[in-house]
Amino acid sequence: MNKERLLNCLHTAMRAAKTASGAIMEIYVRDFEANWKEDGSPVTVADIASNNVLETILAETGIPLITEETQQEAYAVRETYEWVWCVDPLDGTKEFLKKNDEFAVCIALIHKQEPVLGIIASPVNRNMIIGGQEVPPALVAFEDLENTSNWKFIEQKTSLNVPFVIAGSRSHLSGTELKFTNDMREQYGEVEFLKKGSALKFMDLALGTADVYPRFAPTMEWDIAAGQAIIEALGGKVLHAESNEPLKYNKANLLNPYFVVYTAPLLS
Repeated sequence: MNKERLLNCLHTAMRAAKTASGAIMEIYVRDFEANWKEDGSPVTVADIASNNVLETILAETGIPLITEETQQEAYAVRETYEWVWCVDPLDGTKEFLKKNDEFAVCIALIHKQEPVLGIIASPVNRNMIIGGQEVPPALVAFEDLENTSNWKFIEQKTSLNVPFVIAGSRSHLSGTELKFTNDMREQYGEVEFLKKGSALKFMDLALGTADVYPRFAPTMEWDIAAGQAIIEALGGKVLHAESNEPLKYNKANLLNPYFVVYTAPLLS
């Protein structure tokens, strides 16, 4: 894919994220109920509305789609994809149900199992963070999708926060995090925590308000693919907690291994 087409995909995905965010917010401001999937996770009419928007708009690119809310193609079909969208229409449904504003729309473009483009949109804040191999990371207001002069381009971090900041989930906590925290405290001194739901944690990492994000609980590919593309564009890495290898996508099993997100200063 040449750079022109990649940028066309970016703008299509940004438009999709903004439109899906609007559909989500129309539901968020009124009363709604959750249904429950077989795995015990919640789903709302907002998840489905956002999914329908994303499927429709991203279809314009001619690239197949992996999304949380649609039955996946068999791996025998998926493994033939050179390019594929990996999408979470409403990341943080539990936070959406709590009405604490901590949910997001996540869109990633995957090439040969690697995330090359990521978008994480905050419907409540009406902005999104973008980034990828050929796309300079930026924070973009919904009103400025086409006006790059108003984008806030993000520079790679060169130093750690003092105190050191560990990002973590608001709804999923693991005992393994305690050992990780103690290790970080031994290396970097005083530690503070930033607890937040959904992929919005990647915004904090990209913008420099957090230094590391350990995740020792289950996640799916669509939860973090966009975040990995953005963090890698800023010199960071998302690594398997045991092998220290970058995570891969469009696998036979779409469940992620445990991982740690490192910002650039931690790798220097």
